[in-house]
Amino acid sequence: MIVAAALPLVAEYGAAVTTSQIARAAGIGEATIFRAFKDKDEVLDACVAEAVGTDHVLRELASISLDEPLADRLAEAAEALRAHMERMGTVVGALHASGHRRGRGPGTGTGTGTGTRDGEDPPPDGRAQSVTALRNAVIELIESDRTAFRLSPEKVAAAFLGLLFTRLQTPAPDAAAPLTPEELIAVLLHGTLNDPGGA
Repeated sequence: MIVAAALPLVAEYGAAVTTSQIARAAGIGEATIFRAFKDKDEVLDACVAEAVGTDHVLRELASISLDEPLADRLAEAAEALRAHMERMGTVVGALHASGHRRGRGPGTGTGTGTGTRDGEDPPPDGRAQSVTALRNAVIELIESDRTAFRLSPEKVAAAFLGLLFTRLQTPAPDAAAPLTPEELIAVLLHGTLNDPGGA
């Protein structure tokens, strides 16, 4: 509840957000925040973890009906992933721009410390796990169309995510608007040639 209320405020104000603003948005007393979190930095770290976490987008991907046509399923997936990346970029960008750095020391798994004790393996790469989870969710969406693809669903899912993430992360020059989700899916499913067999 606290993190959900804080996220839009963090996106707007970055690290300048106050705990009193967060408390008002959550409809609680400010002291309640400090029963759940040690300090404001811990609240901000929880906001980053929520923004970059994939639980929400994975639920959205799982809710897409497998009875829909393939292109429609992929369009819904593209929109869910775009919203996830936008939220993540807004929250992390606002905090970074205002000077907040996630994970301020050993034991956090981020920042300057390794988060490990002697003899323990380092924590798993959270980013790699997230990408794997997203790819697996897309594979589930397209698995029923396996026979329609020239490539395996695993490779199609990887290509879809690659095209989508490149589109979202690469600013287009003024003369070239980025691919719309429909154009991206058309390129994925049909290529860019008018007559693919004639090349």
